[in-house]
Amino acid sequence: MNAQILIDAVVRQTMVLIAQLSTADGTRSPLSHVADEVFMGLVRELESQGVGKKVIADMFGIALRSYQQKVQRLSESATRRGVTLWSAVHSFLEERASATRAEVLEHFDHDEELKVRSILSDLVESGLVCRSGRGQETSYRLATAEELEQLGTAASTDAEATNAALVWVHVYRGSPLRKTRLAEILPLPEAALEAALQRLAREERIRIEERPDGTYCTTEHCLIPVGEAAGWEAAVIDHHRAVLSALAAKLVSGKHVAAAADEVGGTTWSFDLWPGHPREKEVRRLLAALREQVVPLWNEVAEYNREHRPAQTYRVTVYCGQYLVTEGDEP
Repeated sequence: MNAQILIDAVVRQTMVLIAQLSTADGTRSPLSHVADEVFMGLVRELESQGVGKKVIADMFGIALRSYQQKVQRLSESATRRGVTLWSAVHSFLEERASATRAEVLEHFDHDEELKVRSILSDLVESGLVCRSGRGQETSYRLATAEELEQLGTAASTDAEATNAALVWVHVYRGSPLRKTRLAEILPLPEAALEAALQRLAREERIRIEERPDGTYCTTEHCLIPVGEAAGWEAAVIDHHRAVLSALAAKLVSGKHVAAAADEVGGTTWSFDLWPGHPREKEVRRLLAALREQVVPLWNEVAEYNREHRPAQTYRVTVYCGQYLVTEGDEP
């Protein structure tokens, strides 16, 4: 297996997806934090696999001390320990009616000024924060619900429902998931995350449990119904995760070839069609047909599990996708 070729291809394809997401619906989402997120995500996953810090630093081609300093800088604010700088800046503005740029920079004087300025710009560009004035007297305040609605930042359906769907998917995939870990992988403002958790708990979609080593969120099921706009983001994340997890599972299994009886992996078919092709309708209806087959089975399994669930279980994840492109427009 040529790992480097695979890594380069996956990165290129992922960048295409990020670029398309950042310009979807005519928006221009800020991307200045993406490189840092990629770095920290790789660090966390490598550490979870037992790779040592010295080896990780070598893999990134940097000295151990530089690596440690970078991880420390990106992991949390130097001013407010235990939270990321993005969350710290957002919380700082959340705690007051408004603040000037000079006041923000003074409060976060232990953090890099360029990084703080970049986060302020991200918050403004994303519509979460409103800006007025010029220079050091530039003033920042959190956007109101009405302003978020006008800017399109708050989904027309229900921003709280969207957040709840995102949280539900992450809890299901990581259950039992420590609350602090959930805050790391889903960078919602603290108040929004707490509201989503309480909503899910009230609706009995998740359980919040206090354990000796912290607060955990658990659930045994997660269903985002077809056609529910509030769950679209969560569905995209869950599908993307399923595809990547299947590839990773196949990779770590050591089997780099497919077999007809495989229970782990994926298969891709592409059909060349044209209007009037004798099998055109049958092929184009595959996604709907698969849903019609899988949804009733999922419901039956979920219903049975509510009454007969044993202590030890395992999970089978099935994903399916379909898209159409005209000749010459292949992404």
